[in-house]
Amino acid sequence: MKRGGEGKTQLHPSLHPSTQAGIFALLNLGIRSKADMDPEKSSSEKLVLEFKEDTDLTEMMRRRVSSLQKTGQKRQDGERLLLPHEAVHRLDFPLQELNFSRWYFSLSGHGRVTITGISQHWTPDLTNLMTRQLLEPIGTFWRNAEDPEDSPLKCLEADMQEFGERIAELAKVRKVMYFLFAYKDGSTAANLDCTIEFIPEK
Repeated sequence: MKRGGEGKTQLHPSLHPSTQAGIFALLNLGIRSKADMDPEKSSSEKLVLEFKEDTDLTEMMRRRVSSLQKTGQKRQDGERLLLPHEAVHRLDFPLQELNFSRWYFSLSGHGRVTITGISQHWTPDLTNLMTRQLLEPIGTFWRNAEDPEDSPLKCLEADMQEFGERIAELAKVRKVMYFLFAYKDGSTAANLDCTIEFIPEK
C-alpha cells in the first residue's frame, strides 16, 4: 500500500487491474486469517457477503422524516433521522462464528461513501433509530474529483480493519445487521459495489 495525501492510505487492487472500472478493488488490511496461514485452505471456505439495500426499511425511515415535516413535530430526543443522501443496507449472516478477513469494494467515478453500523437489532417499524445505537468507527472510502476515474480508492485503513472486526463480533449474536450508507460528493448507490469477506471458525 502507498500513502496518499494527508496521511490517508491509498489502496492497490490485487485481484484485478485498477484500470478496469467497476471491477472490485481489494482492500487487504493485513489480517492474517486462518486461510492466509494455511495454503491448503480453499476459497470455498471463505464467506463473502454483500451489503444489500433494504428498500422497505429505507422508505419507512423516509416516511418518518416526511411525517415530522408535514406535522411540524420535532424528532424524539436522541433520534437519528435518515438524511436524503442515505439509505439502509443489511448483512444477512448464514453463519454466526466468523473471523473478519477483508473488504472488497468498487466505486465508478468520483465520490465518497461512508458506512455506519447499527449496534442494536433495530427495525423502524418497531422503534426509532437512536444515535446511541450507531457504531464507531465508521467505514469511509473515496476517490477525489481531481483523481483519475480508474485510480485506486482511498480509505482510513485502521478504521476499516476495526470496523470489520466489530461486524464479526456482532455476527456471533445475530443473523442480520443493519447499516446506514451515505453517498457524498457525487457517489451513488448505482455506481457502488461493496462486500465483506469472513473466515468461518472451525
